[in-house]
Amino acid sequence: MTANSHDKRVHAPATARNRDPILAVLRRIFPESGRVLEVASGSGEHAAYFAPRLPGLTWQPSDPDPAHCASIAAWADHGNAANLRAPMTLDVLANPWPVTQADAVVCINMIHIAPWDCCLGLLDGAARILGPGGVLYLYGPYRIGGRHTAPSNESFDAWLTDQNPSWGVRDLDRVREEADGRGLKLMETVEMPANNLSVIFRKEGKGGSVISV
Repeated sequence: MTANSHDKRVHAPATARNRDPILAVLRRIFPESGRVLEVASGSGEHAAYFAPRLPGLTWQPSDPDPAHCASIAAWADHGNAANLRAPMTLDVLANPWPVTQADAVVCINMIHIAPWDCCLGLLDGAARILGPGGVLYLYGPYRIGGRHTAPSNESFDAWLTDQNPSWGVRDLDRVREEADGRGLKLMETVEMPANNLSVIFRKEGKGGSVISV
């Protein structure tokens, strides 16, 4: 990510490459109205791009890093979308979260750049705040059946673990098992740019307005 001293907006180069493919999936799986919590919003560019293009949804960005929250707020001010809320501080390991209810939870490129406990905390929190039929959307690289899906992902995984041994590309089967134990059922995976996946879970139970996937 990059920024300059006169503008608090941080730029993540990958955002421009993945935002439209992600948006196409979100448009298909989200309801026309409701509340979306974005966990680990990072620079805030995704929130600023998605919110005006999903005008019926209230988009709540969040991040644990004060510098990221400043960037999220700067992007929100720049875009001036009426349905984009100010960022809130959210640590996925906290219980409770500052948001107690949402129709969908979005988390892009977090679980591989964080300890495994953060993935479990994300699943715990999503299970608490989503109602029946609510969607948890994850985006990023995954191993499948213990194997990387591309040499670039294998190299990226090695780089991640070199930066921090607790980081790394997660195995989708393990994420699915943990989600399933929390009442979050894997509904669909979608192949995305740069050997990433959209991974879509839905909270078990009757009711809710989320479109089936």
